[in-house]
Amino acid sequence: MERSLHVTQNDATTHKCKKIQTTQNLPYTCTVGLIVRIVCEVIWGWLGPLIMPEPSQDIWKSSAGKFRDLWHFPNCLAAIDGKHVSIQCSIKGGSLYFKYNWFHSTVLLALVDAQYKFLTIDVGSYGKNSDGNIFSKSVIGKKLQTGTLNIPPNTPLVENAVPMPYFIVGDEAFPLKTYLLCPYSKHHQGGDKSKNVYNYRLSRARRVVANAFGILASR
Repeated sequence: MERSLHVTQNDATTHKCKKIQTTQNLPYTCTVGLIVRIVCEVIWGWLGPLIMPEPSQDIWKSSAGKFRDLWHFPNCLAAIDGKHVSIQCSIKGGSLYFKYNWFHSTVLLALVDAQYKFLTIDVGSYGKNSDGNIFSKSVIGKKLQTGTLNIPPNTPLVENAVPMPYFIVGDEAFPLKTYLLCPYSKHHQGGDKSKNVYNYRLSRARRVVANAFGILASR
């Protein structure tokens, strides 16, 4: 009886793997890796829209208010950065995941609010790529470029002033855009006090994403 039950369970597992392979065009290898991948996709499909929905204008405005009150950086929606997550390279991975400091990684690109909360993420880029390159090719970067990420309309920094665009902040690895502010390089600061103050304020606002990654890694 036990032997019969064991055989039946194996047949059921094999049938499920064949079904997964057929519906998702995956190679037929019923391994732990395949099972983990499918389970993660199902979890994200159900919980993603609840835990991390695509930010609405109300979410962005709330985040901007927190950056203004906590970090004195008005109209800032989020801080962006990439986190290299160490992995064991796949057999056919080659140098795609190889980072310059001698380990293989995949990249978690994230937008984080003023209180270390992840607003939206992009996962799975090759570790060999720079943050700026990953951002430009990511869904986040493309939606910001095309204006389809529900960014609120321009708002004055102070009452009755000229409306200014909302933006995100990043380090010098990211490209400078109307919606993405980066620090002045030392070469361009030139002892200008206003640029030094700007860099200081931007650094205070931007460090929330580094802190969020630290909190995530410690769990």
